[in-house]
Amino acid sequence: MQAITMALKVHVLAAVFGMGSWIAINGLWVELPLIVPEIPEGWYLPSYLTIIIQLANVGPLFVTLMHKFCPRKLDESAVIYAIVCLGIVACFLLPFFWKVTSTFAGALHSTVLLVLAFFLSLVDCTSSVTFLPFMTRLQPKFLTSYFIGEGLSGLVPGLVALGQGVGVVSCVNMTINTTGSVPSNSTGGDSYSIVALYQPANFPPKVFFFFLSGMMSLCLMAFILLNYLPESHHQRATSNYVKQTEAANGGADLSTVEVAEMRPMISPSDGQQEARVKTIFRTGRYSPSEMVLIFLVLAWVNALTNAVLPSVQTYSCLPYGYLAYHLSAALGAMANPLACFVAMFYPNRSLKLMGFLVLSGSATASYIMAMAVLSPCPWLAHAASGTTLIVLSWIFFVGTLSYVKVMVGIILRDEGHSALVWCGAVVQLGSMLGALTMFPLVSIYGLFHSGDPCNTKCSL
Repeated sequence: MQAITMALKVHVLAAVFGMGSWIAINGLWVELPLIVPEIPEGWYLPSYLTIIIQLANVGPLFVTLMHKFCPRKLDESAVIYAIVCLGIVACFLLPFFWKVTSTFAGALHSTVLLVLAFFLSLVDCTSSVTFLPFMTRLQPKFLTSYFIGEGLSGLVPGLVALGQGVGVVSCVNMTINTTGSVPSNSTGGDSYSIVALYQPANFPPKVFFFFLSGMMSLCLMAFILLNYLPESHHQRATSNYVKQTEAANGGADLSTVEVAEMRPMISPSDGQQEARVKTIFRTGRYSPSEMVLIFLVLAWVNALTNAVLPSVQTYSCLPYGYLAYHLSAALGAMANPLACFVAMFYPNRSLKLMGFLVLSGSATASYIMAMAVLSPCPWLAHAASGTTLIVLSWIFFVGTLSYVKVMVGIILRDEGHSALVWCGAVVQLGSMLGALTMFPLVSIYGLFHSGDPCNTKCSL
């Protein structure tokens, strides 16, 4: 019983530690519906964030290069302490300075918000190459708890954002004195204009940012306890497992170093083994053309989910109202971890199913992009059915393609260490190409058009 209690504590700590991996950026994304109306970037903000997140990949690049050229010189625990503390400080500063603006390049910008967003992105991107290697110090069974926590990094902020609600927009017919004096009820020199007045949400972004800072603090506490708690030391991986994992991380071929967590979930039959095709990866289950297709799918899916569609989420949702944007952001963030949970219990490697899901998700993405292009007057702009359709489209899009990413991860995990290295590279390449494509289209050339929440000129 005591052993079970000790293991349970470590499982909980691993989950809390994993939750801190991406909770800062996920939280910032779900809070955008309340931030966008208050800052000068307005509808352009998601496009800026996609570029900022790509720039923050200097963090994992630095760590990777250090591991490659200066092995064992980089203190992994010190890096984790540094980035988690940086995340706590950045989240704590957001409530006080997210509205602060300054003039840059001849225009007003939320400079502090964008700078802090970069630091949060740096924290979360670097966690991808530091948190998991640290978890290999514990027994393999705790990896599942870590991944559950990583999934909760999207689910928890989404739930909190749903409880926060979104401010109701009231369109008020106000009298504006064109002579510059105080508005009056007289008609001389006065004009009338419909102005949007935003009612506050259940609690402001300031409180939400303090919540993110608190969650990052819990992540730090979990990491400290995983390092020093006696129960954690009793759950350390065996020396044999650690040596095998270090060999794999050092570039050893996993076909000769078989790590328990890297074995296929389903062992192929003898007949399948005879039919294998020789490839550069371990199992040879897929032909070279199939592997190329899998990597192309991986790049395409990550470009859509990490850059292309997030850049235009405001344009696809805000014409339907702030409630539509709020629900799309919050429920979309929750669809990702839920899809990962489904994949955990129902893993699938079928290329036919993958192709069907990619086509379905891409078709949904095309509809979302079409609504963004038609902004500020998309289809059914003033109808409840339009609002419902755009929210469901975002949920289906995120959930479907998230499941596809897990399918690709399962396939490449079976193929060994080199396949997973290529997986990480292709994920970043697809995301980068998507961000570099969309940023000039949205923020420089202005191909997408924002609207007024009180606009009544769109036809029903």
